[in-house]
Amino acid sequence: MTSPTPVVELVKAGFAYEDGPAVLSGVDFAVAEGRAIALLGRNGSGKTTLLRLLSGGLRCGSGSLLLDGAEVAYDRKGLTRLRTTVQLVVQDPDDQLFAASVGQDVSFGPMNLGLPEEEVRLRVREALEALDIVALEDRPTHLLSYGQRKRAAIAGAVAMRPRVLIMDEPTAGLDPHGQERLLEALERLREAGTTVVMATHDVDLALRWADEAAVLSPAGLRTGPVGELLADDALLTAARLRRPWGTSVARLLRAHGLLGADAAEPRTPEDLDAWVTAEVAAPGRPS
Repeated sequence: MTSPTPVVELVKAGFAYEDGPAVLSGVDFAVAEGRAIALLGRNGSGKTTLLRLLSGGLRCGSGSLLLDGAEVAYDRKGLTRLRTTVQLVVQDPDDQLFAASVGQDVSFGPMNLGLPEEEVRLRVREALEALDIVALEDRPTHLLSYGQRKRAAIAGAVAMRPRVLIMDEPTAGLDPHGQERLLEALERLREAGTTVVMATHDVDLALRWADEAAVLSPAGLRTGPVGELLADDALLTAARLRRPWGTSVARLLRAHGLLGADAAEPRTPEDLDAWVTAEVAAPGRPS
């Protein structure tokens, strides 16, 4: 059985900024429908460059970018097709928000597509609901908190109804409550069918949230199931990433014979609490 064609894919992609060394070289990276992918690597590893190549903000210096299996043309028609399929949300929301109010900002993309006014209003409403910021529709963007600005910027991308949403460090600068609200919003988007790619250096977040990981190291890009890649100590060392908390806990439990080799590992403190509760309540366990 053949695998479905990726929505968007980099094939042997390379890129170097003017008068600089290669940032990426020979990168193969396929984004399949319906996945949650964490892109990890140290600062300066090329994560942001890779995201901009995927979204068409930068053009491959070598190799190619494919959309539904066909090479992307970097003309107006080709880029419009790409950007209605793939949307990038940058790390700093102030680089993305520019309109006077949240509603105006979120409506900008759909209006630029020339959609009827009724369709624009529908998309704005859907995006605000998805990010749980309906009450902020008329709020001036300069009066928003940092977390609200983050969600407003994502709503602007969501209003384009992309099949793939790409985000650069979306949880950076958010307090724990803000992170949780953002992750809840992303889960709603995934349930609605949006594929999400998130660049982050937070290995605990990646292990908790993602299905797959893509890890940039000096040896190149490696992709695979998130639990498998983030348990590879040699890869983590090469990428200058620490081992996730959940992976360390699972190793400790298995070393003491408390967790079966095939049992699901606890990826968060809440998972560990649930596991302990279940173990204590299991028949034959001492109370």
